[in-house]
Amino acid sequence: MTENREPHGEVAGLLLAAGGGRRLGGRPKALLTHRGRPLVEHAVGVLRAAGCGRIHVVLGAAADEVRARAELDGCVLVDNPEWAEGMGSSLRAGLASLAGTGARAALAALVDQPDIGPAAVARVLDAYRDERSLVSAAYDGVRGHPVLFGAAHWAAIAEAATGDRGARTYLRAHRARLRLVECGDVAEPYDIDTEADLSHLE
Repeated sequence: MTENREPHGEVAGLLLAAGGGRRLGGRPKALLTHRGRPLVEHAVGVLRAAGCGRIHVVLGAAADEVRARAELDGCVLVDNPEWAEGMGSSLRAGLASLAGTGARAALAALVDQPDIGPAAVARVLDAYRDERSLVSAAYDGVRGHPVLFGAAHWAAIAEAATGDRGARTYLRAHRARLRLVECGDVAEPYDIDTEADLSHLE
C-alpha cells in the first residue's frame, strides 16, 4: 500500500462488498482473507490511500459478520437487503446513501479485485472534473474498474442498474462521454470469483 494521499473533498469512495460468493461455495467475498485481514479491509485501505476521504461500503451477505470482523472505522456502512439480486441493487443502494452528503462524484470499486491498488484508483480520481464527469479505468484499452460517476449521472445509473449489470448498460449508452484512463501498467483487473482465483490472495 502506498502512503495515503490528501483526501479529495468532492469524490466519495463507493465499495461494493455485498456479494455472497456463490461460486466460492457461499463464502462472502468481503470476508475472504488477504494479507491476514478480511478482503473488505484491504479494499477500503486502497480507496483511502488513493485519496477518497469519504467511503461508503455496501454490505449484504453476512453483513453482521463483516461488521464484527472487519475494521471499517470511519466508513459509512450501507446495508443492501436485496444483495442476492446482483451488483445492480448494491450500486443503487450505494448511490442512494450518498444523496445529501455533498459528494459530487462517486468512485465505485469492487471488493474482489485485490490487485487494483492505490495507483490505479488515484489515476481515475485525478480525472475527476465536476459532477458531469464519467471516468473509467481501462486495461489494455478495455473498460474495467474502478469507475467514477459524477452526481449528474447518479439517477439515470440507478434506474438502469439491474441484475448483475451494475452501470454497464449506462456506460455503454454513454461511451462517447466516458473518459478511459489506462491502468494496465500498474494493476491487474482479475476478480476473485472461483476456487482457482483464491490463489491470487496473499
